[in-house]
Amino acid sequence: MKPNLLDYINQYKEVIQKEFNHCLENMDIPQQLKSSMLYSLEAGGKRLRPVLLIASYQAYQNEVSKVISTAAALEMVHTYSLIHDDLPAMDDDDYRRGKLTNHKAFNEATAILAGDALLTYSFELITNDPSLSDREKVTIIKMLASCSGPSGMVGGQILDMEAENQPVSLDAMERIHALKTSELLKFAIYTGAYLGKATEEQLAHLKTFAYYLGLIFQVQDDILDVTGEQEKLGKPVGSDEGNRKSTYPKLLGVAGAVEQKEKYAIKAKESLMKAGAQDSYLMDLTDYFSTRDH
Repeated sequence: MKPNLLDYINQYKEVIQKEFNHCLENMDIPQQLKSSMLYSLEAGGKRLRPVLLIASYQAYQNEVSKVISTAAALEMVHTYSLIHDDLPAMDDDDYRRGKLTNHKAFNEATAILAGDALLTYSFELITNDPSLSDREKVTIIKMLASCSGPSGMVGGQILDMEAENQPVSLDAMERIHALKTSELLKFAIYTGAYLGKATEEQLAHLKTFAYYLGLIFQVQDDILDVTGEQEKLGKPVGSDEGNRKSTYPKLLGVAGAVEQKEKYAIKAKESLMKAGAQDSYLMDLTDYFSTRDH
């Protein structure tokens, strides 16, 4: 009998945090930079991206030691993106997960450099992983660069900024978040399954699954910005409206956003079943993404 999902998430949150500490505490780097990097890495969060990577690997293999460094590297990339998103030139947020944002706790220059350091060190972490073959390292690094760069997360971020205070169609909204959110999830899910020796056909279905999972995550994020509780979110409710963001509730209304999310969930689960991973934690995580309250 497998543990319940929350126990599973908490188990690997601890594993990933230990990996961060192991990686950074003994690094010979300027103390201010190290403190800033650790501040955001230790700021909480559910570690859903590394958990997804581990769950995807475990859909096909059991022992997880092979993917821990890659999972930690992914969370470093995600954390860098949050540090930069919070900056005054971007979303100008003062709080993240109930704590001061990095540039408020330190300063803007340090926050920028901490984000830069987390991004670049993530690739170093993968290259130094002795459990990966050279071929695996090249494949993973290439995909991480693609998913996090101009054709992935960064491209989605600028499209999101350009859509502020503008009328946006559902197709345009999906394109924004397919890049901004789904691409890093695609890296997590594809890489875990790739290292778990999934077939090419299974990997293709998992890419489709990741696409819809990212949209589910974003719709729920938008809904929570309207209906959520500030204490659970760790940031003010309504910040998207204050930042003039284009959101699903703004386009479809809250009820329409919920209906659209349910359509995405059906397609995500269909793809997961085609990949033969319907009995894995990926199925549980799909429901979790759709119903989370923070």
